[in-house]
Amino acid sequence: MVKQQLAVAKTVLLQAVDLLDNHLTSDEQITVHSQHLPGSTIGKHLRHARDHFVLLAECMRSPLPRVLSYDTRIRNTPMESSRTSARTALLDAIKQLEEIVPTMDFEEQITLQAVTPFMHSFKTTVGRELWFASLHCVHHWSMVRVIAGEMGINLQEDFGFAPSTLVYQGVLDPSSA
Repeated sequence: MVKQQLAVAKTVLLQAVDLLDNHLTSDEQITVHSQHLPGSTIGKHLRHARDHFVLLAECMRSPLPRVLSYDTRIRNTPMESSRTSARTALLDAIKQLEEIVPTMDFEEQITLQAVTPFMHSFKTTVGRELWFASLHCVHHWSMVRVIAGEMGINLQEDFGFAPSTLVYQGVLDPSSA
């Protein structure tokens, strides 16, 4: 299960690297504000989705008892406006996951703190949070797909679609993973 979840996380993050390498041609494209998603840019979605993986990796590296908060994010970072910075940050997140995820017990309980706007604490597991970060990333990639489409950029057919949707559509064979 650890290898499978790590593979999913890497796959979705590498989709963004492919976007930067093969579909976007200028830094300006990652800063274009969406017509349909107010306040959204490709760069903001890339940073936000990546942040969840990095915060989880930092939590996994922290001493017990482990506490995770996805609300502790830094905005307006270089990766929101520079394709090179975004690519580097995404590859760094993959490296962090490759180093820490195989060492973790996926059933290890951690505390998730969330502002909803009220402060809440939830018991969760490392495995559940890696799964969440991957699906959360797919959700943001679907918004990136919309913004790219507004600019006339066509992305791969699996970009921004949940693995369960791709299996349902017959695009992804779960036995080949």
